[in-house]
Amino acid sequence: MPAVVGLDDLAAMNAADTHGRRYETSPEGILFVLPPPDSEHAIIASRLFAWLIQAGWPPEQVLQATGIRIPGPEVDGGRVPDLTVWRVRPPQGVWLPVTDLLLVIEIISAGSSSIDAVTKRDEYAAAGVPRYWVVDRDSANTVTKYTLTDGKAYERTAQMPLAWLLNTEPATHLGPAR
Repeated sequence: MPAVVGLDDLAAMNAADTHGRRYETSPEGILFVLPPPDSEHAIIASRLFAWLIQAGWPPEQVLQATGIRIPGPEVDGGRVPDLTVWRVRPPQGVWLPVTDLLLVIEIISAGSSSIDAVTKRDEYAAAGVPRYWVVDRDSANTVTKYTLTDGKAYERTAQMPLAWLLNTEPATHLGPAR
């Protein structure tokens, strides 16, 4: 029987890696080793972070690269989204529960498009995350927005260039900052 990597082991692997890789597991126990983000990825994440902060979201409710716990049938998975927005300040920890999580944003990196666009989307929906945005790395940095409709699946609600999104108020997409 294959060994199961627990979330404590996963946290230790992430902390010990000197090359910037991220280690994640699916709720089925599948281990993913993801490369570190490149500079363009970081620029997109920084622009989104600044947009949310400037609109009044407290910095302790807009987090970058924070681990979240994805409940699974036998073990919990651990994912590290690029950005998360929380209703209230989340508890201190490495693998946070999705309670009070309003939005997960994933920025596509080389080799992660199917994981971000399909696998993680389905996992976040099953975990009950109300909103999921994927930023594609095409020439417009297209943002595809998904909203949880029935408590188990997302419906695509909008698609727009990142520049268009950043020219609107976050309250239009998330409600007022808390």
